[in-house]
Amino acid sequence: MDIGIAFALGLLGSLHCAAMCGPLLLALPVPAGRAGRFIVGRLIYQSGRILTYALLGIFAGLAGRSIFLAGMQRWLSISLGVLLLLGFLVSKKIALSEPVNRLVLQLKSAMAVQLQRRDLSSVLLLGMLNGLLPCGLVYVALANAMTRSNVFAASTHMLVFGLGTLPMMLAIGLSGRMFPLALRLKLRAMIPAGICLLAALLILRGLGLGIPFVSPSVLSGNCCAP
Repeated sequence: MDIGIAFALGLLGSLHCAAMCGPLLLALPVPAGRAGRFIVGRLIYQSGRILTYALLGIFAGLAGRSIFLAGMQRWLSISLGVLLLLGFLVSKKIALSEPVNRLVLQLKSAMAVQLQRRDLSSVLLLGMLNGLLPCGLVYVALANAMTRSNVFAASTHMLVFGLGTLPMMLAIGLSGRMFPLALRLKLRAMIPAGICLLAALLILRGLGLGIPFVSPSVLSGNCCAP
C-alpha cells in the first residue's frame, strides 16, 4: 500500500508536471550523434531527475528516524493528508521566500548553462537539477517518505514516486508537439480530484481503521522496528 501511494502520487502529480515542466522538456538539447541518441537523452534526463528524488529520500529517511522512534508516524500521515488539501487550496496565495527565490534563480542559471550543451552528461545534470526545483508534490512525497521504517525504505519510496511520474514526463519528452499547451492544461484540470484522493488515502492510512491495504491497524509490518 505504501508503495502504491508513492506511485499514485507520482502518477497523478505528473499531471501537474505536464503543465509546469512541459516547456523545459520540449527545450531539452538533442545530444549529437545518431537519431537514437534523442531517445537515450530523454531517458537519461528522466533518470537524473528520479536519481535526485531517491537521494533526497535518503535525507528524508535520516530525518524521519526521530519521528519514527517517537511513534509519530500515524499522526504524520494524517497531517500530510490535511496539509495536502490545505496546500492545494492556498498554494496560489503563497509567495516563495527570498532565500528560496535566490536558490531557484541559481538552479535555473545552472540549467541554462547545461541547455547550451549537447552531450549526455549535460542532459543527466539537467534532470538532476530539475529534481531540486521547488515542487509541493515532491515535498509531500518527501514528508511521506519520512514515515518509512528506515533510510532504504525512504529512498525506495522516493524512487517509486519518481517512477510514477515517468510515463507522462517521458511521453511529453518523446512526443513533443503531441502534447500542446491546451492538452497539458486540460490534464492539469484533473489534479484536484487526484489530490483529494491521495489526501484521503493518507488520512485513512494514519487513522488505522483496520481496513486491509487502505487503513491497516498497523502502518506496515515492520513499522515498530528501530
